[in-house]
Amino acid sequence: MRTPLPAPSSTRRGLFAAATLALLGAGACADAEPKSEQQRGPDPELLIDELTAGLSRDNPYRDPDAGERAAAQRAARSLVTEPDAGADLDRVFDDLGFRAYHGADPVTGRPFSLYLADGSDDRSWGAVLVDRSTTPRTVIEVPHPGFDINTEKLGLVLYRKAPASVLLVAGAHRQAADGDADVAHNDRSLFHALATEFADNGLDQIQLHGFADRNLPTSDAVVSTGSAPVTPVARRIADGLSGAGLNTCRAWVKKCGQLEGKTNEQGRAAAALDAVFIHLELSWSVRRDTEARSRVATVLAEQLTVT
Repeated sequence: MRTPLPAPSSTRRGLFAAATLALLGAGACADAEPKSEQQRGPDPELLIDELTAGLSRDNPYRDPDAGERAAAQRAARSLVTEPDAGADLDRVFDDLGFRAYHGADPVTGRPFSLYLADGSDDRSWGAVLVDRSTTPRTVIEVPHPGFDINTEKLGLVLYRKAPASVLLVAGAHRQAADGDADVAHNDRSLFHALATEFADNGLDQIQLHGFADRNLPTSDAVVSTGSAPVTPVARRIADGLSGAGLNTCRAWVKKCGQLEGKTNEQGRAAAALDAVFIHLELSWSVRRDTEARSRVATVLAEQLTVT
């Protein structure tokens, strides 16, 4: 049993107000702020937090149809191979129920594109945040935002520490639609279509999960490659986490409390593609602590960007 989520009502309203101010702030202060500040754009963190705060097992969700999956695959391919696709790419995402935001990240200063499905209909397909400063090399995946608490926060910190990243966040509670919204175990989801297309275009995948401390009390982290072969980057990440003081279980060495991700659909697809896939589970004690999340993100960024 996971640690229960806090009630989202007041938090969600506050985040929505903050996100709205961030979106409108440039126009409201046009006379007072320099042009560079006007062009900064929204804060992706506020928008992703707002998305996560609104998740509920009672929210609607459906899988995309074949045409929508194909469109998502084209969009993912364009993000890697046609970085200047611009308006055409925005239109593809718009047809899939995503709103496009562009700007400079307020923490890193790097240009970004954020495609966000607000969940106002059953196309609860999440968020795609892309570093536009260079060609993407890594996709950071958060399949269970809100359920695996703070994995979306870790994902954003890692995105900011690792240039050339794409952050892919699911848009529905994993128990929504009788469990169909559990995208890590649903190969018909839009999340899966995007993730596998990124992998097929050469991006390494790291997928973030969480476990309750009591489920594996001897470990802070579990590193595995799911069904994919063990890779040097997986070994480096495990060594780096151990070096940072985390008790790390290596799934290729011993059993890790059934947290090895062997049934993960993105891992299975990566194995078929001979692509890099890292499945990372973190304890609640690590995920609840801001400093610990930052330390983990630093290790991951260092190892994922090794050439």
